[in-house]
Amino acid sequence: MIQDVVRQLPPESTQQAVGYPSLFLLVALGALVPVVPTGALVSSAAVVALHQASPFSLLIVFGVASAAALLGDICLYWLGQRGVRSKNGSKWLRAISDRAAPERLAQAQRKLDEHGAVVLVLSRLVPAGRIPVMLACLLGRMPLRRFARGDVPACLAWAATYQLIGVLGGSLFPEPWQGVVAAVGLTLLISGAPAVWRRMRARFSH
Repeated sequence: MIQDVVRQLPPESTQQAVGYPSLFLLVALGALVPVVPTGALVSSAAVVALHQASPFSLLIVFGVASAAALLGDICLYWLGQRGVRSKNGSKWLRAISDRAAPERLAQAQRKLDEHGAVVLVLSRLVPAGRIPVMLACLLGRMPLRRFARGDVPACLAWAATYQLIGVLGGSLFPEPWQGVVAAVGLTLLISGAPAVWRRMRARFSH
């Protein structure tokens, strides 16, 4: 069934013309609203690029993903800044605050005080680490320009990491769809493991 769908896909040039803009929009949207599994998207795109004839496909996926993540982060930070400056806050600042657990925020604030903007790089590589660090930057009144400078290597490292997952998954299987399934499964496992561990630790501690 899946093999038949893959065989009926449009030519490679058409896939690229549609796929790259779609990847950019979905990753940027996922940075704003956490309903899109952006890591899985990048890994899946890397699998498809690995099986394409163009030698630059993987490089393009890396550039598109990192640029989209950076744009989404900057937009979300700018919206959060407007809430910090306003007396009544904003829905975006509340949304960011609601997604950052108090203990994670306190930890992010400590690390930000100790290491500065370098923490941004690690925040994008740690599952569920981006929002607490971003909120800590907002509450610390970090200027947008400084945030953006720290976020550039963070987005590059994030895109490279998830692309590597896709390349590993794609290289293990002869068919692209098999690599996509493996990459998505591995990405979701990595993303969900810390939350499962925290729940288990909290349950046993009580």
